[in-house]
Amino acid sequence: MEVLADHYYTKDHEWVSFEEDIATIGITDYAQSSLGDITFIELPAVGSEVDQFEQVASVESVKAANDVFSPMSGKVIEVNAHLESEPGLINKNCFETGWIAKIAVSSAGEKSNLMTADEYRSYLESLE
Repeated sequence: MEVLADHYYTKDHEWVSFEEDIATIGITDYAQSSLGDITFIELPAVGSEVDQFEQVASVESVKAANDVFSPMSGKVIEVNAHLESEPGLINKNCFETGWIAKIAVSSAGEKSNLMTADEYRSYLESLE
């Protein structure tokens, strides 16, 4: 499973990367692999406020439907509209083409509630 060193992770298998106070979020390689072929995604509304660890989106696959939880609190400023017509982009590359949303972070201190790449790798090993 691919785990990028400069990203942060949640126990629900979401990732987040930061560029100043903008967080880009998506689901992890582990999550997309577990779900199988993703067939639909419900994206958040641009301008909506989200709270850390609250539902921000949902994905459906050939195996299951899952909620996606926001790793950070803030305002949704952009969504990956390509996913509406091509949800399988998440399966192809969950970090590059398959990101879900960008959030203007309202509380940078929440980053301390997330796992580093090394912590997430250890967490994945504990699930095996």
